[in-house]
Amino acid sequence: MPAAALASPVGEQSGAFRASWLLEQEARALLTRLDFVKPFVLQETTVPAAALMPAAQVSIDRYLMRGRRELRAQVLAYLRWLAGSGQAAAADDAQRRFVILKLHFNTALSQLDLFAEAISQRSEHETGVWLAGLDVAAQDALVLPERYYEVPPIVCHLHRGIGGAIRRARTRLPGGGDNPVSIIKIPRERMIGYGIGSSLVHETGHQGAELLDLLASLRAAMQQARNAIPVAHRSAWVLFERWLSEIVADLWAIGKIGIASTLGLIGIVSLPRLFLFRVDPDDPHPFPWIRVQLSCAIGNALYPHRQWKQLSESFEALYPIDGLRPGLVALVGLLLDTMPSFVRLLLTHRPKPLRGRTLGEVMRMPDRNPDRLLAQYSAWRTRPSLMFAAPPTLVFAVFGRARSAGRLTPEKESRMLRKLITHWALQSTLDILGTCAARWPHRPKPSGATPTVETSGHITRLV
Repeated sequence: MPAAALASPVGEQSGAFRASWLLEQEARALLTRLDFVKPFVLQETTVPAAALMPAAQVSIDRYLMRGRRELRAQVLAYLRWLAGSGQAAAADDAQRRFVILKLHFNTALSQLDLFAEAISQRSEHETGVWLAGLDVAAQDALVLPERYYEVPPIVCHLHRGIGGAIRRARTRLPGGGDNPVSIIKIPRERMIGYGIGSSLVHETGHQGAELLDLLASLRAAMQQARNAIPVAHRSAWVLFERWLSEIVADLWAIGKIGIASTLGLIGIVSLPRLFLFRVDPDDPHPFPWIRVQLSCAIGNALYPHRQWKQLSESFEALYPIDGLRPGLVALVGLLLDTMPSFVRLLLTHRPKPLRGRTLGEVMRMPDRNPDRLLAQYSAWRTRPSLMFAAPPTLVFAVFGRARSAGRLTPEKESRMLRKLITHWALQSTLDILGTCAARWPHRPKPSGATPTVETSGHITRLV
């Protein structure tokens, strides 16, 4: 399109040309907005210890940079079309093409905001370092005894809800594209005591189940087993299957941190009695009362000990089933009766990715035995340095067991966790910086394969 025509006042052109001119202006405006979108490595202000893990930072920025390049190419192609063959097209056809372009543009910005929400918290005093420490703990929670999968980058952040959540890596993002990292949301109210580990490891359990494709294989096994059980018990198995995703995530947390998982769960479901027995047929979560009992049953099957029975009985005393309507009492009884066989199927299941091992064998960790956890806590009291060298999930497990045995107060646990989470963030940062220093003793020179930065006035973009 001639420059003189583009610069002409809208009112001096024909109706069709005005439409084309307006669309051309809007498309160019999209490009100017796109120029203001900078990689997170150029705009977030955090202390090094609060920064994302390099794998997460690189994965996010590369994903968004690729999306911006593709969007820029689409806008430029549209402008070329407008100036060429598009001049003969109907105005509504040009508008339809622009609307599609605008939708892609909005998707790119919404995906940017999705990651920005998590990353911006890294600038908050103390919170940022805590989140970096939780990144380390979440990575540890996904590690299994053998290398059954590649652990994806993980980014943790806080939110105002009452329950945790996860956007799993390699799942579809809004508007398309695979999520390059696993994003875990931890409620701010859970950042106390064993609630931290319980929520964090439960959410990583959802990612682990996805990486091992556990839900599909378990559902197939359950459907096969359901045909062989008494008809009266089948309705309970239907419910267990509906709740399977949350149950597997609870199993993961119990395997990693023991009774701390169940104690944290009780903290979440400590609600008015009405909510504990509310059965919603569309809810993927077991109703709270039965979920706690399931957690105790799984815990006792993984790590047999009297603590599980004691905790189960204490919870029943807090929320007795007396006074419930007869139909609900019958349902609770049916679920309790079928629970042992369901837990047995869960732990003896052999999914293909585990290469012949059962789920129970992989999730059961010898150093998480309740008695060994108490012995470990005693050793840490005499030699605190051992605690700082321990894996984060072992720390959560030891503290949870010590709390349940009355050997660790909530106040002391909070002080120690604050120090340890900060230590995990600091140590991981120093390890990364040390590796970089050893590999690149001098600042590396830019190579042709590395994106360069183009600055024009106040606009910075990668080209």
